Amino acid sequence: MSEGGLTLTKAPVVEPPKPRRFRVTWPVLLSAFGALVVLLSVTRLVTGATDLTSAGAVNAAVALAVPIGLAGLGGLWSERAGVVNIGLEGMMVLGTWCGAWGALHFGNPWAGVLAGAIGGALGGLLHAIATVTFGVDHIISGVAINILGVGVTEFLSKITFARMPGGGDSQSPPVPKPGQVSVPGLGDGLAALESGHWFLVSDLAGIVRGLLTNVSLFTVLAIALVPLSYYVLWRTAFGLRLRSCGERPVAAESLGVNVYSYKYAAVLVSGALAGLGGAFLSLVAATAYREGQTGGRGFIGLAAMIFGNWRPGGLAAGATLFGYTDALQLRRGGESVHALLLVVAILVAAAAVYQLVVQRRTRAAVISGIAAVAVFVVFALTTTVPSEFTSVAPHITTLLVLSLAAQRLRPPAADGVPYRRGQAK
Repeated sequence: MSEGGLTLTKAPVVEPPKPRRFRVTWPVLLSAFGALVVLLSVTRLVTGATDLTSAGAVNAAVALAVPIGLAGLGGLWSERAGVVNIGLEGMMVLGTWCGAWGALHFGNPWAGVLAGAIGGALGGLLHAIATVTFGVDHIISGVAINILGVGVTEFLSKITFARMPGGGDSQSPPVPKPGQVSVPGLGDGLAALESGHWFLVSDLAGIVRGLLTNVSLFTVLAIALVPLSYYVLWRTAFGLRLRSCGERPVAAESLGVNVYSYKYAAVLVSGALAGLGGAFLSLVAATAYREGQTGGRGFIGLAAMIFGNWRPGGLAAGATLFGYTDALQLRRGGESVHALLLVVAILVAAAAVYQLVVQRRTRAAVISGIAAVAVFVVFALTTTVPSEFTSVAPHITTLLVLSLAAQRLRPPAADGVPYRRGQAK
């Protein structure tokens, strides 16, 4: 461009450098797991909190993570199809009652597992009818199912369990439990290694022993559902069509996909998985059904799903995190949770370095660094954690992790968006 004999050139636009994308691969996952084990081992040596990597703590963490993971997996199926499922808690409540009833009525714990899945699926069917067919707001429908689940199970308990020997208005008689399985030949040898309290060796022995010995068959089934869900949703045509209903339902309909059918299928599976989580609570985690047994785990499952960025692997990690902190507060609560503060301080400091060097987010790095210093100061100035704090430690951990992960979250594009057939025309 020329003006008055002068040639003006437009300065090139310099775009700010984009943050590097971090890909999660198997070598990265194995390296992260190894680094975490080393960190826990060092923390155990420094603090003397032996339960950080003990077989009992690991076994309890897995058992506590299973119902949360199943609820979160149910939420994943539903929301990947575009239906928000706040009613997971109510579906879990139905699963706890139906699981205990089925096991008692048929005298077989696996009949209870099936009954729990059916009970949760019935709650999912009600949610699908309300949201998909009649277009009811997803949140309102979910809250209604949560209320309905509690009321229905209270009524059913009074007309069934209260008339059974050992039962009552709010609990069932003792129920038969699924069997347990252990890898043969590992128990004694790993126990000997764990009791030596050696650096890293004893910690690995405790973790492996907790994962491979005295594990409920129901737990094995629940863990298998995670890779199965990944395969179905990301490696099959059915899963592709289902996920398209949660991303671009109008485009899916224009290509011949029956959006209503896939939404129904997803919400039914969602309810069945939540029901399995409830059945786990009454058949494995306890000896009988009790009123209020879920304890908000349906909502925690939703938090685990969000933490996992609507992916099965991340969801499993979130459920394991909550289960692990819950297990620590149940075993030598004050001592174990106090040692966990050092682990949290180091992890938050590492997150600050990652945000500064890789993500180039200076503000987020500074905030994380201040949080890491604050947690370390609390650890250094105290010797234990009050019992009032240990009981809420899992919830605080979940909130902390969610707040740190909020920047990378991406829900399905049409999650919770009302959809009516024929919008493509």
